[in-house]
Amino acid sequence: MKSKIRLGILGGGGDSLIGIVHRIASSMHDSYSIIGGVFNPDYSENLKFAKEIGLDETRVYEDYDKMIEQELKLDESERMQVVSILTPNFLHYPMAKKLLENNFSVICEKPMTTTYKEAQDLEQIYKSKKLTFAVTYTYTGYPMIRQMKEMIREGVIGNVQRVDLQYYQGWINPIIHDSDKRSETWRLQPDKSGISCCIGDIGTHAFDMLEYVTGMEVQELLSDLNYVYDDNPMDVDGTILIRFSDKIKGVIRASQIATGEENCFTVAIYGRKGGLKWQQENPNYLNHLSDSKPLQILKPGHDYNSNFSKISVKLPPGHPEGMFDSMANIYNGVAREIRGEKEFDGEYPTLNDGLRGMLFIEKAVESHNNGNTWVKLN
Repeated sequence: MKSKIRLGILGGGGDSLIGIVHRIASSMHDSYSIIGGVFNPDYSENLKFAKEIGLDETRVYEDYDKMIEQELKLDESERMQVVSILTPNFLHYPMAKKLLENNFSVICEKPMTTTYKEAQDLEQIYKSKKLTFAVTYTYTGYPMIRQMKEMIREGVIGNVQRVDLQYYQGWINPIIHDSDKRSETWRLQPDKSGISCCIGDIGTHAFDMLEYVTGMEVQELLSDLNYVYDDNPMDVDGTILIRFSDKIKGVIRASQIATGEENCFTVAIYGRKGGLKWQQENPNYLNHLSDSKPLQILKPGHDYNSNFSKISVKLPPGHPEGMFDSMANIYNGVAREIRGEKEFDGEYPTLNDGLRGMLFIEKAVESHNNGNTWVKLN
């Protein structure tokens, strides 16, 4: 029987949405054991939460500095092997930097940092180590997204010629029109969130997804962002034209003021011979479009899917899997690499995906601030 990978967690305590997603995801393939961490900046709340989820209080620490210091005193067979960072954005970089410097592998929420320069710094440290670094662009773990990636790679739809990604939410709409609520929301505070809200939060999901499924890198972009109010320093909506080349173009549309929308993330890739379309709110359906054949709807778990897609499901066809399963596939990809079992390209988003994400955010803001001009990413 394989020994479980010892996992520490920073953040994600209490009623944190992302906290429970990560904890459940880490358990789904029986590869990890959560052994401790820092779940809340209030130490008493930290201990209380750790007790609620059944952890040894001696492995629950006051802050991440103390955690690293104490964990390094333990024998290598006992200390944490991987640490997940689930905190607000401004803490990602200092935490990830210190963890890498002290030889802990990292699973980090996105965006990886708050600046591209910080991301480059992490890259330099990472290159000097033999560690694993994952960035949780969650949706890349869905089986039918992985099927889409493989179909594009194999040329099923021919050369890509048009891309269209839309990510619409509405949760900021009731907040943005109330100045008091705006000031209380950390995602609308540059010192905690970075230079972007909407593009940094969900636009970066769309950008990473685009490069993930196509296997290509965006070369240029032009953005038009919306802040709604002059005294609001953070974008809450944006439209971004992108170019892979003069002949391959498309658009990323992201909004958190799309009134009434929940989590409407749509990925559409069109090639010379056909198209592929996927929607996050109906993640078990991949539409394959063609000029000459009726619409085909592909579903997970069937033998007609790629091996990469098939290793990403846990249930027989007809049993829906969702966001927990998608995140679990990323955790499983990290585990497979640590154990030397990695088989497919794209089993988890890498530090380079996080680096590209930060470059995208900064260039999108730069393009808007320059008067909606084209800017190069490379």
